[in-house]
Amino acid sequence: MKVVSALAAVEYLLDNKTVRPGDTLVDSSSGIYAYALALACHRYGLGCHIVGSVTVDEALRVQLEILGARLDRMEPSDDLALDQRRRVHRVRELLATMPRYHWMRQYHDDIHYRGYATVAERITTELGTPPGGLTVVGGVGSGASTGSLATHLRRRDPAVTLVGVQPFGSVTFGSEHVRDPDIIVAGIGSSIPFGNVRHDAYDAIHWIGFTAAVSGSVELLRRHAVFAGLSSGAAYLAARYERDRAPERTVLFLAADTGHRYVDSVFSRHGEVSSVAELAPRCVETVEQLRLPWCRMDRNRAVPV
Repeated sequence: MKVVSALAAVEYLLDNKTVRPGDTLVDSSSGIYAYALALACHRYGLGCHIVGSVTVDEALRVQLEILGARLDRMEPSDDLALDQRRRVHRVRELLATMPRYHWMRQYHDDIHYRGYATVAERITTELGTPPGGLTVVGGVGSGASTGSLATHLRRRDPAVTLVGVQPFGSVTFGSEHVRDPDIIVAGIGSSIPFGNVRHDAYDAIHWIGFTAAVSGSVELLRRHAVFAGLSSGAAYLAARYERDRAPERTVLFLAADTGHRYVDSVFSRHGEVSSVAELAPRCVETVEQLRLPWCRMDRNRAVPV
């Protein structure tokens, strides 16, 4: 999904001569953006250096190597905040010694909003303005994908509803006090603040724990033959709820990646998961009320205090 974002950002940097042929683009990533940036650099003859999370698996490592990207993978850690701080520290070390390195700052530079304009155009072309209104559901993550889509779609229809999906333990919308004993879902949450997240773009937030997200991913494959990752399973659960809550609306959800890196941790457990029909969110009014495995809160595009 992030290929459109990375390509547009790299093209803009080249057009404005912020980077030049032969330069190297560097960034931190948990996986999807690393692959997208490597593809963009490969297309334009730029170097690519990724400081990767422990979630970068062997299949991705091999692809990055073949594409000519260099990977620094952090040591395993149970502390995701420490993992993210280590990655940022490593990027700063590289910048201090490599004058032709450019830090892409996928979490903080709104240049990554540019590529989703074409996605919004395609959505508008295919869906038009649905009679009951459009609801977009997807992971918050760096803030660029769902936030940018809503920004572009609302230029035509300000009533487009945006529903974000977060894991428990993420600081982005204040769930850091609720620990998920299994995992923080990679890619849609954060243990450090991200500058690209526009909190006032979101009408509602779903917090979905690991076990519920697993059920969503398995059901997405079993019922719809869509082999997608854990964040996609979480978004699917949230989208089902939003559709049932307002059946007159058209609900579009984002499936950000494939399920290949989740074969062992998610799909091999298909026989033990709960049915999605048995799952429903606990609707809360404050983050202090958050509880596993799934909560939902209206935000009404509120600015964080």
